[in-house]
Amino acid sequence: MKKMIPLSAVLAMTLMLSSCKTTQKSIDQANKEITQENSKKKSKFKDYDKVITKDALTDDGLFKTHQVGQDYFYEIPNRLLDTDMLWVTRIAQIPSNLGGGYMNAGSKTNQQVVSWERFQNKILLKVKSYSEVALDTTAAINSSVKVNNYEPTMYAFDIMAFDADSTATVIEVTKFLSTDVPSISGLSPRLRKLYKVRGLDKDRSFINSVKSFPENIEVKQDVTFTASEPPSNGSLGSISMQVNQSMILLPKEPMQPRLYDPRVGFFTVNQIDYSSTALKADKKTYIRRWRLEPKDPEAYARGELVEPVKPIIYYLDPGTPESLKEYIKQGIEDWQKPFETAGFKNAIIARDAPTLKEDPEFSPEDIRYSVVRYVASTTRNAVGPSVSDPRSGEIIESDIIWYHNHLRSYRNRYLLETGAANPSARTLDTESEEIGEMMRQVIAHEVGHALGFPHNMAASYAYDVEDYRNGDFTQKNGIAASLMDYARYNYIAQPGDENIRFVRQMGPYDHYATNWGYRVIPNTSSPEQETTVLNGWIMEKAGDPNYKFGRQSSRFDPQSQTEAIGNNPIKASTYGIKNLKYVAQNLPEWTSEKTNNYDDLQELYGELLGVYSRYVGHVVTNVGGVYEDLKKPTQAGTVYRSVDKKTQKESIEWIQNNVFETPLWLVDKQILQNINPDGYFDVLRSVQVRHLNGLLSHNRIGRLINSETVDTDYYSALNMLQDIRKGVFTNSKVDIYKRNLQRAYVERMEYLMTEVPGRSSYDIGQSDVKALVRGEFKALLPTLRTKRNATSNVVNRYHYEDLLARVDLVLNPR
Repeated sequence: MKKMIPLSAVLAMTLMLSSCKTTQKSIDQANKEITQENSKKKSKFKDYDKVITKDALTDDGLFKTHQVGQDYFYEIPNRLLDTDMLWVTRIAQIPSNLGGGYMNAGSKTNQQVVSWERFQNKILLKVKSYSEVALDTTAAINSSVKVNNYEPTMYAFDIMAFDADSTATVIEVTKFLSTDVPSISGLSPRLRKLYKVRGLDKDRSFINSVKSFPENIEVKQDVTFTASEPPSNGSLGSISMQVNQSMILLPKEPMQPRLYDPRVGFFTVNQIDYSSTALKADKKTYIRRWRLEPKDPEAYARGELVEPVKPIIYYLDPGTPESLKEYIKQGIEDWQKPFETAGFKNAIIARDAPTLKEDPEFSPEDIRYSVVRYVASTTRNAVGPSVSDPRSGEIIESDIIWYHNHLRSYRNRYLLETGAANPSARTLDTESEEIGEMMRQVIAHEVGHALGFPHNMAASYAYDVEDYRNGDFTQKNGIAASLMDYARYNYIAQPGDENIRFVRQMGPYDHYATNWGYRVIPNTSSPEQETTVLNGWIMEKAGDPNYKFGRQSSRFDPQSQTEAIGNNPIKASTYGIKNLKYVAQNLPEWTSEKTNNYDDLQELYGELLGVYSRYVGHVVTNVGGVYEDLKKPTQAGTVYRSVDKKTQKESIEWIQNNVFETPLWLVDKQILQNINPDGYFDVLRSVQVRHLNGLLSHNRIGRLINSETVDTDYYSALNMLQDIRKGVFTNSKVDIYKRNLQRAYVERMEYLMTEVPGRSSYDIGQSDVKALVRGEFKALLPTLRTKRNATSNVVNRYHYEDLLARVDLVLNPR
């Protein structure tokens, strides 16, 4: 008999089964949606072999780089994410005249520290700064430094794929390297504005090559910008150039920095350290230098000469003329001796660039190589820039730039400055050995910059003026205590002086500074631990002018002057002008009479005026001059002291005799009437006025006023103004030159009376300046009236009436 199930139970079971089916259906639907969502998420990243296909051209190095058709990809190892790298942008090929002649193949347009960082499904290229840091990264302030110095994003890349074991991330860089990204562009905002650049022409811009090496990646881009006023090939309306992008891995452990001391000249990098225990953000300044470490530290510590682990190597540009290679190599390796003073043997080496067969990958723009670039350009210059790690000051790479026409400048200066005492300089065809020696010293000077040394303008002040006429002294010591001075030639030696060296050379300061910056100091683990030894080396040489550093920025210091030699500007310039007079008399014979044209005569006469003006400028600096002797508080004496009254007074008298009294020897008819149709009277006016205005400057007058507060026997601003007024308005012959000078004087005094420059070290309006100028104008009025009434020359009478009217208008403005 079949057991009957109650209807109520049947209904309950039916409802339960229906509910189970509905629940399962919901679960299945949910799983399906999750699967679909996961599938969607996975679709954001493609399979590796779908991105990097079997046809890809792969280069393995710092990153793997891949070219797939026309597209480029970086495969970034995850271990290199959040790692510091140095990015340097250079011009590899350049159109003519871009940048006005001071840009060239090899010119750096930007350098920056970058890191690749992952954020969600993107890789960000971040630009990092080390100008503000917390050197103690465990300090709480470190987090504040980060949030108040947020690192900008140069570019954001979508993640395309991961490698098989997910240890590397693939991004596409085609768009990034094919578009106009300002921070890695070859054209600055200034040049874009100058040439009216509208934008990048994508149809004429492309990636030339991408190469990966163990520590760097090198990219070449061919770019064309549309421009309304390009520097050359104007009919095309565009600027085409090739740009090289270098990215190199910075050392995981930065080089131990060396703290800067202003008493020894070095280029520097700066950091603001917020983790300092000082009651302020502490500025740390480190010198820039190459990382030289001895191969044998124990032998080095014993005082033996030891080769560095990694020497500094310079390659010669493949375009270097064969006749000059020998001298360029000598200029580079001249620094081996100073490095020996620092304990290193063969620290710097010159090599020819490898041939295409020897190294097909070699490129002068490759950041692994330091190169002496030889530039086919009419620019007359040479420079020695470098690239350094901002964390430590370690120099990573440098390129010396030599412009082809620069040797012409040296030939001209050689003729003008040494021709009186040096018969071999009296020609346009200077002997190749002499030209080579000049180039050798210029290259060595530029290499010095690339090693971290700025100009030392005090080095030529170390030698007595009379020593420059001593052959034995000059052969041994050259013409300055440092090659890094702007002292090119011995312009003091006189005709008849024998065995004179006329060209500069390495000096004792170069050995001293190299040792100070590069010698490894044992048993130190921080920059601060080195300071006692470094200060000791300075104190050993303190007071010896051979080891003094003079800043180029010290335009007020007679000890630190560009192009000056000797420790007495008055005597040195007197000798120099005496030589120039001899050269001026013979200039046509040495030039136009040999070439049968006036081109060289015109060029050299223009430069002769420049040489004369420099000699005058050296004496002008004495007036209102202030000696700067950099020192620590533990050293005796003050840092700044005024030039003595007697020297300043003598300098004004010298300027009166050599400048304000018309130097008619510069107005040579045989020259002027063969090089210009007019403007003869303006030749001297321009030189005289330049130095008159230099004397009558707010800053110089301010220094003279300042001397009243610190000196007992001083040359006052009033003394100078009175002496200049009397010098300009003497009873000497009044001719066209003197009238020009007197008008210039009145105009300059009016400027002092009515104008206030944008920048000054003192409040001019509330100083004595305007009162002094007003007083001098009033003192001038009787002189002008007397001269007007006494002259029978109509032009002179008109001249003085004009000056009276001008002065009256200043004193009594309508």
